[in-house]
Amino acid sequence: MKKVTKGQWNGYDTYILHSRELDVTLLPRLGNSVISLWDHVQQRDVLRRPEESDLDFYLQKPYHFGIPLLIPPGRISKGHFIHDGQEYQFDRNTANDNHIHGLHRTQAWCVSDIEEDEEGCAVTTEFITSSDPNWIRQYPVPLKLEMTLRLQGASLKQTFKITSLGQNAAPFGLGLHTWFLINGEPEKWKLQLPCSGIYQLDDELLPTGGISPLGELEQLNEGLNLKGTNFDTLLQIGDLPVEALLTRDDGYGLRYTADPTYFKHWVLYTKGEADQFLCIEPYTWLPNAPNCNLPNETTGLIEIQPGQTIELNVNLDLIHPSAT
Repeated sequence: MKKVTKGQWNGYDTYILHSRELDVTLLPRLGNSVISLWDHVQQRDVLRRPEESDLDFYLQKPYHFGIPLLIPPGRISKGHFIHDGQEYQFDRNTANDNHIHGLHRTQAWCVSDIEEDEEGCAVTTEFITSSDPNWIRQYPVPLKLEMTLRLQGASLKQTFKITSLGQNAAPFGLGLHTWFLINGEPEKWKLQLPCSGIYQLDDELLPTGGISPLGELEQLNEGLNLKGTNFDTLLQIGDLPVEALLTRDDGYGLRYTADPTYFKHWVLYTKGEADQFLCIEPYTWLPNAPNCNLPNETTGLIEIQPGQTIELNVNLDLIHPSAT
């Protein structure tokens, strides 16, 4: 059961990691997203999965399904900033001529390693940004991106390694736009997500640098029922654990955690009033981080020196009632 098999989605190869509890489907050649997570115990999709008929929409907005990568996440004012003497101009692809959700869309990643052992299985993929003319035009410092998915039982670990291949310090941010299904039953689900404040946004939905009190969202620290919630909310984690606990009223649920060294912010998104899904999005950097007049320790902007490699880790653990 602890093995990796190959499949296809719209003619593109997929790699499926198997355990007794889960099947995890990765689509390396079209954005390197996890597009499906099937729970064998509960016989349900955990994530919003793209159907083959969704191909055109997926190619336009791949970050609407599964666990897509945002490199970097969020908006950048006019898509422009200067860092370490290097100018960056991202395409203006959202309202007010700003940029949103980074350069990573449907690039083809290469599978570099597959592991199968008694404990679990893993797939490693990689991508060199200088191989994509559209990427390097907007972000001229070349990077090597690597991602390893490791599945053990009901636990999935994502490890990212990012290496700067350029001559300048690389300003880096990463986020995940993870679409968890709540199956039209928000009243049955509760979210516990430690946070310390809400980032204030201007009319263009860019952070102002101000922090508002949580107010009614203070309940997130103890557990907030999702019925009637409507999120497009950027939250400060502060010194609290980087841990989201999404549970159903029968004890089933998931725990989503990230490396506190790098992940400083959460975004919650429901695309209107919570109904079919809740996006729980860990971000390393604050949207528009390079233009914020704030220290890197606050914004989460990671400065990768030439030749340096950093490692980021995110974990997703399913909780089955029989195991509690």
